[in-house]
Amino acid sequence: MQFRNLGRSGLRVSLVGLGCNNFGGRIDLEATRKVVDAAIEHGITLFDTADIYGEKGGSETALGQVLGARRKDIVLASKFGMKMFHGGEGGSRRYIMTAVEESLQRLKTDWIDLYQFHKPDPLTPIDETLRVLEDLVTQGKVRYIGCSNMVAWQVADAQWTARDLGLTGFASAQDEYSLLKRGAEKDLIPAIAHYGMGLLPYFPLANGALTGKYKRGAAMPEGARLTKLPERAGQIFSEENWLKIEGLTAFAEQRGHSLVELAFSWLAAQPVVSSVIAGATKPEQIAANVKAADWALTAGELAEIDEIVK
Repeated sequence: MQFRNLGRSGLRVSLVGLGCNNFGGRIDLEATRKVVDAAIEHGITLFDTADIYGEKGGSETALGQVLGARRKDIVLASKFGMKMFHGGEGGSRRYIMTAVEESLQRLKTDWIDLYQFHKPDPLTPIDETLRVLEDLVTQGKVRYIGCSNMVAWQVADAQWTARDLGLTGFASAQDEYSLLKRGAEKDLIPAIAHYGMGLLPYFPLANGALTGKYKRGAAMPEGARLTKLPERAGQIFSEENWLKIEGLTAFAEQRGHSLVELAFSWLAAQPVVSSVIAGATKPEQIAANVKAADWALTAGELAEIDEIVK
């Protein structure tokens, strides 16, 4: 396993991280335990969850039950801000102070290594959100803070505000980024790089489109997530994207690699990426994800990939 700093911070994270959105909902506690065990055995240290993952905070609850003494050996990341089952949401002081205590209780821990603002709150000034997060860092309940789903100007505004007020700024941003979804390169990634933040890309396999299990003209595999997301499936499997998928598949196979290995290794080759977060429901998926990031792409290969997906 390779390790990288989270942006310019001193926090070290595994190049492949584990997305925990399947826990406490899609898979039960015993299956969760097997996935977590496999992740730790393969050197994964970054575990990324959120208060809204699973049923009624089920992902955090499952992690709290499964980790035990191993909690101290991993980098535990969670998120707040999206609407919870009890109706709470946002980035206000009143809400965050409640949300962090609920997450700490479910996770059975005294601190969260990376606490991420899950989405912007248009009703709360960013300085209020940053001030309360600073308080949590000072109290030791949170070690580092990050953001997610912010556009470039919001990232810049938040980082400038933190500097101006002498507050802790965001160490990372978690946003959608993959070989089929490169819109972040226009404005967001330059902003992240400018402020020394690390990017944690989610949907690295484009909701499964880059796994190789979907074929043009064939029925979707049974149980595939995209069967429940017809609008998203229509966007992903456009004619333009099919051409990209087929081109990328041929590129990888010509070099003795799979499409999954290409998707992971391409992300790993991007300087701003600190860790590639991927979910898993079975232990064998952990091994495949870790192995997938091992392909060291050359500058020539990266240029050829750009031609395929431009």
